[in-house]
Amino acid sequence: MTPQSPIERPTRSALPRRNPVSGARPPVRVTFSELTRSSALGLVLALGIAAILLGSCAKKKGGPGGGFQMPPLPVEVSEVKPQTVRDQFHALGSIESDEIIDVVSELNATVVRIPFVEGQRIAKGGVLTQLDDREIRAAAQRAEAQREQAKSAAGRAEKLFQQSAISQTEMDDARTALKIAEANEALARAQLSKTRIVAPWSGLAGRRRVSPGAYLKSGDVITQLARVDDMKVAFSVPERYLGDLKRGVSVLLSTPAYPHENFEGRVSVVDPMVDPGSRTIQVVARIPNRGARLRPGMSADVSVTFAVRSGALVIPDEAVFAEGNQSFVFVVKPDSTVARTAIELGTRDSMRVEVLRGLEAGAVVVRAGHQKLFDSAHVIPVYGDRAPASGPAGEATGASGKRGT
Repeated sequence: MTPQSPIERPTRSALPRRNPVSGARPPVRVTFSELTRSSALGLVLALGIAAILLGSCAKKKGGPGGGFQMPPLPVEVSEVKPQTVRDQFHALGSIESDEIIDVVSELNATVVRIPFVEGQRIAKGGVLTQLDDREIRAAAQRAEAQREQAKSAAGRAEKLFQQSAISQTEMDDARTALKIAEANEALARAQLSKTRIVAPWSGLAGRRRVSPGAYLKSGDVITQLARVDDMKVAFSVPERYLGDLKRGVSVLLSTPAYPHENFEGRVSVVDPMVDPGSRTIQVVARIPNRGARLRPGMSADVSVTFAVRSGALVIPDEAVFAEGNQSFVFVVKPDSTVARTAIELGTRDSMRVEVLRGLEAGAVVVRAGHQKLFDSAHVIPVYGDRAPASGPAGEATGASGKRGT
């Protein structure tokens, strides 16, 4: 018989026979394959026993009918803290000058000089344009002479009338001639004053539309003059805010030209009519323009503040979840279990939400990771380090009338 290979398993017929004297068989040679299979069988048996023991322990911990318990889940939490909440409405507006006019000529005349500098401030009474006044000045001088002549004639007629040398009719004619001469002089003086075009109030001069030597007709535009000490911003507000809008409501304005700076103002005009097409109300606010940095035509992001509440409770918006019409949060208890708590929401924005009822200051709510939680679940609280709500530090802003569900 050929010797058996060590990796081959002996067959039943190949096993050695018993010793006829002692009745014992010689030692059996165990192959590598047999050892491997035996170890695997023992490992499977051990794992099965461990699983049975673990299941028994889990049932004992869970009580009657209990099952496998989830280990504590790490969740991001946030503490409920009092903050100042502002009910605000945001809109896109257009900045306008408080007063702006087109400077035009009232006469048909030639431009002699334009002394102002484009884009610079012009004081009240400053000369913007000087027109050719030679003919008009001569006409004014003639009217002045005619008025003096009529005055002398009226004085002589008065003396003659007192002496009864002339009739009442002649006296009345002399007085009428004097009044006509005075009126003609006043008209000539008025025409002469129009050859010197001046600023009616202080403001910024625009670009020149004409040049010296040009012939102007009545109504031709010379330049624009804008008053920029105070600016106006016009914007539209949905009709649902009509009850909150009134004169004096605070307005905060920012513009792309000064992205890191805010300008404060007040609502000055609330249009009494609602646009039937857009269902909006036209509103105008006045903004002090220190340094004349705001210019007409600039765009503006407008925030209208309807109410300010200090000490309001604010939580992250992502901590809130809804079931039907009710909003909930998970509150972390001192024993690191959570409780689903119903809350009532107030003002909210894209990051924060005001809580009117259901929470107290100092409570800890689950900010992120509540999707897999349930009542009395164990958690590992992790305080997140995120940016606060938009607006000044310690404040939360939101749109008025937007209530949580």
